[in-house]
Amino acid sequence: MLGYAFRRLLSAIPVLFGILVVTFALARLIPGDPCRSILGDKASDATCAIFIHQYGLDQPIPVQFFYYVRDIAQGNFGESIRFSRPVTQILIERLPMTIELAVLALIVATLAGVGLGIFAAKRHNSFADVGTMAAANVGIAMPIFWLGLMMAYVFGVLLRGTPLWLPPSGRLTAGLSSVPFYEAWHWQLAVDSSWAKVLEFVSNFYIFNALISGNWIVLGDALKHMVLPVVAVATIPMAVIARMTRSSLLDVLGRDYVRTARAKGVLDQDVVRKHALGNAMLPVVTILGLQMGALLSGAVLTETVFGLSGVGRMLVEAIFARDYPVVQAFTVMIATSYVLVNLLVDLSYSYLDPRIRPQ
Repeated sequence: MLGYAFRRLLSAIPVLFGILVVTFALARLIPGDPCRSILGDKASDATCAIFIHQYGLDQPIPVQFFYYVRDIAQGNFGESIRFSRPVTQILIERLPMTIELAVLALIVATLAGVGLGIFAAKRHNSFADVGTMAAANVGIAMPIFWLGLMMAYVFGVLLRGTPLWLPPSGRLTAGLSSVPFYEAWHWQLAVDSSWAKVLEFVSNFYIFNALISGNWIVLGDALKHMVLPVVAVATIPMAVIARMTRSSLLDVLGRDYVRTARAKGVLDQDVVRKHALGNAMLPVVTILGLQMGALLSGAVLTETVFGLSGVGRMLVEAIFARDYPVVQAFTVMIATSYVLVNLLVDLSYSYLDPRIRPQ
């Protein structure tokens, strides 16, 4: 298994290099001038010449790409043109929000989607089956930005003052703050140390940080703020997973070994749980890997609609500002996450089906 995982990691290197090339090229193809996008349309040519030279944008494209790859290999994503800050620091602040949103949405989409798929498959051709699949089709058809706005309006405006009210934007209520767990534990850390940056990154997962530091007020408030964004971004993946689970489970339930188990008097729920569900999950796991990429891309719209300070919203702002280092770094991080998730999906196949377990 370790050998197989190592080979898969090696095969991912050309993919990641291709991602670097495409990301670098597309960032340079964005129409507009970084100088005047940052400094304004009235910036003089002399000012722009100094600005462009400062950030190395006057060098030949191959030279820029060489320095870009060299710096990334050293863990350096450069400095933001717009904010004049290291991109790594911006990632530490913004990436946890997006990961938190994507992971929670994936959990909700998986649990609800698999559950609805099993429910529909066990009641094949019934009213419940047709209704569930119709609801799944509606879920797939609804754009995230429209659904997010409608949910924010209904739960954040119309239901204000009722027990069903939910915050329509932000990560925490004004006046609350998420104190890093290492400060709550009174740890003394060197400001510029690598460990300090790692712990700062972990503490920006507000839900996890509040949980391990025992701040239950912040935990409850952070969870409440995540309900609407998570449901909005999880709706389409949930519908896709439900349809795939139903289709795959119906195919397995019609096979000979399942009919044999039923002929022996095995209870229906045991037939599904012990004999059918494991084999039916292979296509579903594949879909999960693909949907993780959809969740990360959907976070761009969701974070914008709900005013969340994550990678998606920052990426949109960086594209409009022609902030090449931020666009490149955030795109590479999202693409790398997609590659790693699909690697985990490949490794999970061997546990679900011993027949394809690498020798």
